[in-house]
Amino acid sequence: MFELTGRVALVTGASRGIGRAIAERFAVQGAFVVAAARGANAQAAVDAIAAKGGNAEASSVDVTDAAALEALPGAIVAKHGRLDILVSNAGITRDQLLMRMKREDWDAVIATNLTAAYTLVQAAMRPMLRQRSGRIITVSSVVGQMGNAGQANYAASKAGLIGFSKAIAREVASRGITVNVIAPGLIDTDMTRAISEKAQVDWAAQIPLGRLGTVEDVAAAACFLASDEAAYITGHVLAVNGGMYM
Repeated sequence: MFELTGRVALVTGASRGIGRAIAERFAVQGAFVVAAARGANAQAAVDAIAAKGGNAEASSVDVTDAAALEALPGAIVAKHGRLDILVSNAGITRDQLLMRMKREDWDAVIATNLTAAYTLVQAAMRPMLRQRSGRIITVSSVVGQMGNAGQANYAASKAGLIGFSKAIAREVASRGITVNVIAPGLIDTDMTRAISEKAQVDWAAQIPLGRLGTVEDVAAAACFLASDEAAYITGHVLAVNGGMYM
């Protein structure tokens, strides 16, 4: 089930948290994974994959470097012959109430969370269109669906990913490419641990399943959407949120 043997996958933001869990899960299912992150940060994920008998390589890229990001899918195809799966996951927060939010914090979040996805998806589409097959998955957030005070920039970027992905899904469906979104809720990661304890308690109280999600919960959803079992699903937002938003 959810077999990915023979597939080549690119995962951004793969150094930690959700991205790393997705990279590791893809490799367990048989994919060759290109784990992308800034500097040498993705090497730990590659080492963990190798320790489990999987195949992966690290790619050093800053997703706000448009030229480097545009070149990455082509470089993967030149080296490995194809690109079957793209997970655009890299993201940041710069939280502040809107009245106090600095323009540079708005721009940084939009550039990393939304504009980088545009750059990367556009570049990845080229080989996928030639192959007449592919899986594109963007990682949004429950905040992009329901909003959250102090996160106007983050909510805008993640809501934008949903609209972006739905539009692209319509553009490329006839070429055998699916485009879907995962919208995680409150997941136990470094990012959520940085939220105040009171905020974590308040958010957790809104989760019907009564717990924070794990990165493995999100990775399982990504693996499904990347697999043949999800071949008839496109333009969909898969909520992994414990019922926090329905």
